[in-house]
Formats: sequence, structure tokens, C-alpha cells
Amino acid sequence: MEIEMEGAFEGYIVAVYGAYAIISVGLTIWIARTLFKNGAVFLEDVFADNPRMAEAVNRLLVVGFYLVNLGYASLILKADPSTTVAGGIEVLSSKLGLLLLSLAFMHFTNLYVFHRIRRRAKLAVLPPPVAPQMRLGAHV
Repeated sequence: MEIEMEGAFEGYIVAVYGAYAIISVGLTIWIARTLFKNGAVFLEDVFADNPRMAEAVNRLLVVGFYLVNLGYASLILKADPSTTVAGGIEVLSSKLGLLLLSLAFMHFTNLYVFHRIRRRAKLAVLPPPVAPQMRLGAHV
């Protein structure tokens, strides 16, 4: 009887691992495609003088996104065996929640970095300040 219970516990964790793998890979692919499509517009604005550079940077960012997120998803995969279906669902939701929070953190960090890059690019093309048109006399 104990062997049957142990097999059932392992079945829950194997199901959790399978569901986690499918959902985390699916989420990563969906988010990467969304970022690639919408990031292209932003990078074209930043690299207006060199559209090939914008495309190359966008592709490199997506590759980095896949590497970091799938690597992190793999690192947080390990879980303690669950004794119930509810416990398995709790393990799955906590793993996915942690993954989604880390993806959100990376996304907002990237947005901040892109904002800084864009601001620098815009400052670089501003005209020089206007020279003073008149001088004021000293007040006594």
C-alpha cells in the first residue's frame, strides 16, 4: 500500500513538472514574440539612421530574453513532492507566479533601459542653445 501511495505522489509532481514546462515555455514564446513585434517600432525610432542596427538589436534582445527566461524557468523547476492534487496545483501556481514576477521585473527593467537610450539619442540631436540676444546691466 505504501508503494502505491509513493507512486501517486510522484505522479502529482510529474504532472506539475509537465504542466509547468508547457506553460512556462508557452508564456516565454508568447511574451518574446510580443516584445519583438512591439520593440521593433521603438528601436527603429532609436536607431532611425541605421534600420539594420535596430533589427539586429531587436533580434539579439529576443535571443537574450529566451536564454535568461528559459534558464531561470529551469532553475526554479525543482519542487518538493506533493501529496494531493491541491498541493500540486499550489506548487504549480507558486512556480508560475515566481516566473511571471521575474518576467515582469525584466520587462520593466528593459523598458527603463530603453527609455534612457532613447532619451540620450534625442538629446544628441538637439540643436545647440541659442546665444544671448542682449545683456542686462548690473544693478546697483
